Amino acid sequence: MANTESSKYDLAIIGSGPGGYVTAIRAGEWGLKTVVIEKDGYLGGTCLHVGCIPTKVLLHTADILDELQHASDFGIEVKDFKLDWKAVLARKTRIVNKHAKGIEFLFKKNKVDSVTGWGRIAGPGRVSVEKDGKTTEITAKNIMLATGSTARSLPGVNIDGKTILSNIEILELPAVPKSLVVVGAGAVGVEFASMFRAFGTEVTILEMLPRVVPVEDEEISAALDKAFRKKGIQIQTGAKVQGVATDAKGATVTYTDSEGKTQKITAEKILIAVGRAPKTENVGLEKTKARVERGFVHVGPYMETDEPGLYAIGDIVAGMPQLAHAASMEGITALAKISGKLSMPPLDRTRIPGATYCEPQIGSVGLTEKAAREAGYSVKIGKFPFIGNSKATILGQHDGFIKVVAEEKYGEILGVHIIGPLATEILGEAVTALQLEATVDDMMAMVHAHPTVWEGLGDAFAAVRGWQINM
Repeated sequence: MANTESSKYDLAIIGSGPGGYVTAIRAGEWGLKTVVIEKDGYLGGTCLHVGCIPTKVLLHTADILDELQHASDFGIEVKDFKLDWKAVLARKTRIVNKHAKGIEFLFKKNKVDSVTGWGRIAGPGRVSVEKDGKTTEITAKNIMLATGSTARSLPGVNIDGKTILSNIEILELPAVPKSLVVVGAGAVGVEFASMFRAFGTEVTILEMLPRVVPVEDEEISAALDKAFRKKGIQIQTGAKVQGVATDAKGATVTYTDSEGKTQKITAEKILIAVGRAPKTENVGLEKTKARVERGFVHVGPYMETDEPGLYAIGDIVAGMPQLAHAASMEGITALAKISGKLSMPPLDRTRIPGATYCEPQIGSVGLTEKAAREAGYSVKIGKFPFIGNSKATILGQHDGFIKVVAEEKYGEILGVHIIGPLATEILGEAVTALQLEATVDDMMAMVHAHPTVWEGLGDAFAAVRGWQINM
């Protein structure tokens, strides 16, 4: 750990999540003298330690368990297998620690300094760092806030970490619960619902809005709802939670259903997954010209605030999705301006992909059909169901589909929405297509390897013209 009290940096980053650490490494590669201030001393932030990575470790275990339960469909007889929860948690911890050490290595490789303590803007080009009652100061030409977010709760609902849980505590449960109520059907909620259902838990989802994964295309939401119900997951949409009462056996959630009737449901554990709040309190923003609204920071095209030399990225940014990969690219976009090393366009929100790792997986980028029509486009839709894809059938995962939203006259691709096998992986081609402003005709001219799940995209693009082959 560097002694930074008298050091002058090109860039000081407060926060070491996927926004902060990725930006710091790139800054080091570009020769900028960089320091990262992390309050906990654990590099990687929420995503690595209690978010994206540990959650996906458990989801992969759930996928393997599901495959074992259906092994006979593939001509394999598997007997007497069981979930070793203690071993599952140990593997999760090993993977998290491995990648945390990897970040430490990359910091050293690229000459990025790290400082432990609470970072706070002290004035133009100055960051104070408080640790153990002592305060030191760092000076930097540019300061970047990458402080991330924390789980929200509901009014009157206290996340006690024992019975009423957030994404943090549910990753450390000593045993798989017999029953679980998930409040919220966004990405976090449906991932945990999918995971614990595979582990044998009785799962109920309560969602205030009319459909699950409400940010997704309506047809994707409907398909996930159907798939979850088929798995035995109970879903109540239009459900407004009024309160949660705990006792020795678990908790009871009181809610009003879509018809306004009061209902109650009891479960061993309750997961509150109703979104995330930006962590911008006590970081010194009040001393700057930065515009802050409901805790979110307003920024310009290159993530600059109204305070010269102050940038904000990640979950604290107003109007941008709270996604790890969005934070990373926001940081690189800001760095392009700070360093002058690379000419790149401002980040377009509609080209930031969404990836949800429930079963079936969801991958999406660009405008939904509804959003495209509301934006005034003359829309043409192309759909290709995975039942027509050979590799999906080989995998035994032929439910779901790919939906392409295109502009009718010229065939410009406006959005791609996928639910089904490997959706989060094959999404990459769609992101590239939107980034390069491709048309469906451009993508039909692309050779797709066979047999792959990925080639379903080729048929989906062709379907816009009515020329799909395999359906």
